[in-house]
Amino acid sequence: MDNQKIVIVLPAYNAAQTLQRTLNEIPLEYREHIILVDDASQDGTAQLARNAGLLVIEHEKNLGYGGNQKTCYREALKAGADIVVMLHPDHQYDAVVIPDLIFPILKGKADAVFGSRMLGGRPLEGGMPFWKYAANVILTAIANIIFRRYLTEIHSGFRAYSRKYLETIRLDDNSDDFVFDTEIIAQGMMCNLTFREVPIVTRYFPEASSINFRRSVVYGFGVLFTLIKFHLHVSGLIRYKQFAPRELVEKKRQKNEYPPR
Repeated sequence: MDNQKIVIVLPAYNAAQTLQRTLNEIPLEYREHIILVDDASQDGTAQLARNAGLLVIEHEKNLGYGGNQKTCYREALKAGADIVVMLHPDHQYDAVVIPDLIFPILKGKADAVFGSRMLGGRPLEGGMPFWKYAANVILTAIANIIFRRYLTEIHSGFRAYSRKYLETIRLDDNSDDFVFDTEIIAQGMMCNLTFREVPIVTRYFPEASSINFRRSVVYGFGVLFTLIKFHLHVSGLIRYKQFAPRELVEKKRQKNEYPPR
């Protein structure tokens, strides 16, 4: 693995029923460095993770999906990760694909790699509700227009980031909610980081975590608002420090040229 340290992070909330199934699918050579961040689960997820030998970080209160990921990436970088793989512990994504996910980063071909259910084909046959499929396609198409780069899916919860990616973007300026996933892409686009995708299959079943229709609508509007902000930033109409590289913001702040927004 070219001597690069691969750390797998699991943002967990009430994942006791699916955690072990997820771990069983992770290839043996990638099981050495796994961090589970438990977001105040009520079902014993943290203890199960400890019993499985994972490094466990517990939130005293629920910080939300985005807040959980922030802790995941901070802890992974603190542990010396060169590549961080984010995998939901709800067994919705096939961890066997991890080698394909990290390969472009290992070879210096990408800064981030996303598992794409659209590339994997037949997401509806995998159980994805049609309304989620339609929203996924529409929001991704709009994002491609705004970003002026092409991805087949921007909503996947199975991703790999290079250390460079996570140290370039302003992680803490992102939402603690589900729209975090779009914001971190927008930041990477603005910082001219590179992306690849690999095909993954879709798995929907009762134990897998999934946000309901109301939360999905809120998420959809959050994605659109993020894309609007990105467009305004690129156009120079309104500058958002969230989308600027971390070093640039710090330099401008020191010169009082970049007021916080």
